[in-house]
Amino acid sequence: MRILLSSDKFKGALSAQGVARSCEKALQGVFPGAVFDTCPIADGGEGTTEAMVAALRGVWRETTVLDAQARPRLARYGWVPATQVAILEMSAASGLALVQDLPLQPKLASTFGTGEMLLAAMASGARKVILGIGGSATNDGGLGVAVALGWRFFRADGSAFQPTLETVLAAVRIERPSHPLPEILVACDVDNPLLGPRGATRVYGPQKGVQDWAWFEERLAHLAQLTATATGADHQHQPGAGAAGGLGFGLMAFADGKLTSGFELVAVQVGLAERIRQADLVFTGEGKLDDQSLQGKGPIGVAKLAKSLGKKVVGLAGSVTDAPGLRDYFDLLIAIKPADMPLPEAIRRTDELIGMALAAHAEALRALR
Repeated sequence: MRILLSSDKFKGALSAQGVARSCEKALQGVFPGAVFDTCPIADGGEGTTEAMVAALRGVWRETTVLDAQARPRLARYGWVPATQVAILEMSAASGLALVQDLPLQPKLASTFGTGEMLLAAMASGARKVILGIGGSATNDGGLGVAVALGWRFFRADGSAFQPTLETVLAAVRIERPSHPLPEILVACDVDNPLLGPRGATRVYGPQKGVQDWAWFEERLAHLAQLTATATGADHQHQPGAGAAGGLGFGLMAFADGKLTSGFELVAVQVGLAERIRQADLVFTGEGKLDDQSLQGKGPIGVAKLAKSLGKKVVGLAGSVTDAPGLRDYFDLLIAIKPADMPLPEAIRRTDELIGMALAAHAEALRALR
């Protein structure tokens, strides 16, 4: 029997790779002699790099970058030697979690460090870059990335300068850098435009400390006008342009990035469909399976693909809700957290709880063979 373990992370408890290890350990007692294929998945947010490095047997590399508030730090990214593909997460350089120890300063927060990571990948010889853009601390429209990549900004008097959000309104013209860029695929599962009521500033800005919407909207609109004039392409209305504080827009405008579904991108890169075809039983899951899972999350993508290929699917999560339609994607749903257990305790004991839950459902699992 061949079992595919293709879970997302249990946020705050176990990585996707850790969930797979826990499941394999427990399932060896349920299905003696089974062959296990570990294929961690993600949907483009935090954890995407770790999942893909594990699934593609890549390695880790490190580079020094500036975080969103300009402090030097080491950021790691994935590297797949066989294909020369670099796998990055903007959260490793410009993520909100990295600056939680400081007061939020959205007017100063920059994606410059993400640009530095891109440069490091290019210096490594990357033919393709896969970049997840979840978890950002910034609302700069990718301005920091543009500066890092070498875009030149000019004032009305013709002088060049390196702009920040506070000074970018002085720019009247921009020029593209001369060096070529690799193919850049951007993992993005939101469809917000850059500006307006559903744009980067109003929807995602508050969690980063944004209060003066008009101040940011004016600067992002100016940036959009500058890039449209320089490149002949206006990306501000493209679905996903407002992702990660407008970094979706910035990667399209400044790096010719192609925005694509995070789950679908990961699935193609790790050969998920073929691995499902070879499996007799598929396990997937995340920390919580609920109505939000139905909005493009990785486990539902795995389950849909498995069902389309005629495979049985088990969903595993810390908790499972009765969201309409959720159970239609699974042959068996297992919640590992006892109802009366406090969440902090469950997070500490996730590995143990996975083992207990799978052992308790051994008979139902065997019935799926």
